[in-house]
Amino acid sequence: MSDTPTRIAFCITELDPGGAERALVRIVSGLDRDRWSPHVYCLAERGPLADDLDAANVPVTCLNVRSNRDVGVIGRLTRALREFQPELLQTFMFHGNLVGRIAAWWAGVPHVVAGVRVVEPDMRWRMRLDRWTNRLVDHTVCVSRAVADAYLDLGYGEDQLTVVPNGVDFERFANAEPADLTTFGIPRNSHTIISVGRLHPQKGFDRLIDAFADVTARATVDEPFHLMIVGEGPERQMLESQIDRLGLNAHVHLIGRQPETAPLLRATDLFVLSSRWEGMPNVLLEAMAAGLPCVATNVEGVAELITDEKTGLCVSVDGTDELLSAAIERLITNTTFAGEIATSGQARVREAFTWEQTIQGFESVWERVLGHPAGGRR
Repeated sequence: MSDTPTRIAFCITELDPGGAERALVRIVSGLDRDRWSPHVYCLAERGPLADDLDAANVPVTCLNVRSNRDVGVIGRLTRALREFQPELLQTFMFHGNLVGRIAAWWAGVPHVVAGVRVVEPDMRWRMRLDRWTNRLVDHTVCVSRAVADAYLDLGYGEDQLTVVPNGVDFERFANAEPADLTTFGIPRNSHTIISVGRLHPQKGFDRLIDAFADVTARATVDEPFHLMIVGEGPERQMLESQIDRLGLNAHVHLIGRQPETAPLLRATDLFVLSSRWEGMPNVLLEAMAAGLPCVATNVEGVAELITDEKTGLCVSVDGTDELLSAAIERLITNTTFAGEIATSGQARVREAFTWEQTIQGFESVWERVLGHPAGGRR
């Protein structure tokens, strides 16, 4: 048996700062290089997170896909995999999963593990396509039990799936120096609610803004309320129009994408996840690690993080905006209760959601699929 590191390739759709992309970077950067020799393949052009992989001395190849019709990317990835000759390919995200498994088949890569991180209600055809091409895959890693259950409903066997949840850099979020929010136009001594995510229908920011308008209309405290939304995306113009229509321009702040969210979370009073669907929301993990009381819609993965009334508040994703606003108002007005669930939530995340546990979970799957420990080839 050889003691050289096991060559492992990773394929992901893009390297922009999203949840799946950050998770890949954290997992790959945390691998023991005496046991694993990683190489990351990105279907799109080089994104900002490629710099993080460079800093971790992880080779990155960007295949510069031009559009969804650029099927030539399969051939480009096939050639790259033939050159690297990995024992296993780990894929992430829909396009990365689909292109990766086909290219791995053509390139003769012995093993493929898929990573599934979200269930999109209007994209069930994607899940069916995953199922139809699953014969090219040895195993599938799901980010939450809820995602795994959705795949069981499609006909997958329990033995084909393993749940490995995300981790969080606890110390980074728990101990960050709070940001000065006045730089974003938020006065000191304000009640500040924060949410983070791409400005996209998935994240439900339109619902959050409506709920915030309801909270401010019923406010019974003297300090002003402010809502800060961190992120960028295609709904910016629509959300700006909504904010203007509701007369909230002085109180709702779309501050765009920020290089670091930990100081922002540490400077605010309450985190709200208003998503319509998820897999396991990284940002909720981060907010809990930062010690914030959290309100979240009960989308996929949330129940594995929040025990309602103990480590946060859950509201139905199919419920009314009034339910969301009532949960927000409850935590803003009852600071003792908010502090209790913030403390409990932080302890929960610290104990159960470390990146070390996530990496160990993936490594366990890889070694089971390979049939030998990393660093050894039969």
